[in-house]
Amino acid sequence: MIETLVQAPTSLGIETRANFRRQAQEALERLGAANGASELVIDLSGTRSVDSAGLGVLVLIQRRAAEARQTVRLRGASEELRFLLVMTRLDDRFVIEGADLM
Repeated sequence: MIETLVQAPTSLGIETRANFRRQAQEALERLGAANGASELVIDLSGTRSVDSAGLGVLVLIQRRAAEARQTVRLRGASEELRFLLVMTRLDDRFVIEGADLM
């Protein structure tokens, strides 16, 4: 499994989404150039807040990855973000590390 790591910003929202989306799309393109199974890992361990714009960009990234038959793994997601993903029924779109803790 080939994986590429993208660090999410401290606050993932309206002001940071464009730059984060660009970084994630570039990582997906690099993964697409590699042969074999691939996974984009989004490190959220330093992310303290995610608003609706941030959630939207995560979903956009996941859709782009799915189109290319790639997986998106969320690493270090806070309990609050994991709860938000469950409540919005988006949790099954991602591989969420530590999801069994909920």
